[in-house]
Amino acid sequence: MKLFPDRSRPLIFAHRGLSSLAPENTFAAFRKARELNVAGIELDVHICAENKLIVAHDDTFARTAGDNRAIKNLFLREIREIDVGAWFDPAFNGEKPPILEDVIEEFCPEMYIDIELKTKMVKDDMLPQLVADKIIAFGDKIMNSISISSFNPFALVAFKRLCPKIPVALIWSADKEVPFILRYGFGRFIVSCDYLKPIYKQVNKGLFALKKPIVPWVIDDLVLAEKMLGAGCEGIISNKAHIFQ
Repeated sequence: MKLFPDRSRPLIFAHRGLSSLAPENTFAAFRKARELNVAGIELDVHICAENKLIVAHDDTFARTAGDNRAIKNLFLREIREIDVGAWFDPAFNGEKPPILEDVIEEFCPEMYIDIELKTKMVKDDMLPQLVADKIIAFGDKIMNSISISSFNPFALVAFKRLCPKIPVALIWSADKEVPFILRYGFGRFIVSCDYLKPIYKQVNKGLFALKKPIVPWVIDDLVLAEKMLGAGCEGIISNKAHIFQ
């Protein structure tokens, strides 16, 4: 399966939106990417207490709002009271965590979107099902503009059963927070990936031999980007995606 075959190359994803210019994973960051003509965005999703899909990177808002409560235990009304913009700059006071369906509604299919499933569960995980249900509900108009990725190969397997036409990617890095077995891309033996999302430091000749599109993260340097793309990467994920336009 070719990744977004109708889109121009290289594929450029604004990491958590244009997170160098606006608070990550907010409408402000996604709109800034669109304003500066970035073709795609990358974002992260969690489930809250009432099974809404909340766009956020961490499993709490401690880093972005000083709120240590777990997202999975929060109701939507509580999440809508959290300010995830002020930490970045006072100009973004009042930015709230988005809901996935609202982001898709506003930006897709104009932009392509990589949705990262943030889950550590191995079984009985509702996140793949809920994301698949939302994508299916939008219908054909977004089917060629959405991809799914995760560090968790079991989440990808579950999602792929439900949406076989949506490309999925395994993410990996050698970060100590990542379980050892998942640090070097071995999760691809669990899930059949359509493309690969390694940290850029782990891109090597062996990966290209797999004959799958490679979209490394996070690259904010033009020289490094040219090196990765010149080696054969399909695209890049960047906090400064606007500099590649």
